[in-house]
Amino acid sequence: MDTLPKSERLHGKAAVSALMSGGRWGSTPILKYCFLAGSSEGMARIMVSVPKKLFKRAVRRNLLKRRIREAYRTSKSLLEPSGDSIIFVYNSKEEASYQEILLSVQAILKRIGHERKR
Repeated sequence: MDTLPKSERLHGKAAVSALMSGGRWGSTPILKYCFLAGSSEGMARIMVSVPKKLFKRAVRRNLLKRRIREAYRTSKSLLEPSGDSIIFVYNSKEEASYQEILLSVQAILKRIGHERKR
């Protein structure tokens, strides 16, 4: 089973605050995202958030986070290895299926790739 290695996870207060303050925001119907181009070396680093305000039960939040991470892991080839930092924030009150999340993540990665080429 493939997993998302720790080297591809965004962590640390300094890295997260730099992304939030200097990143560019965008959204799809079920996900909001923020990315900061080239802030580290190698592959992009990601963080996933599902607000407790939308899903009170941890089981549902964790399920959605796993779906988003898996969708990213299978679609990360759409991004060039450039060291971007990305945060995905779930933004819908309904629980989306894996297929919907996958399409949303792919659309986000294509937008980020397109914005990097500008």
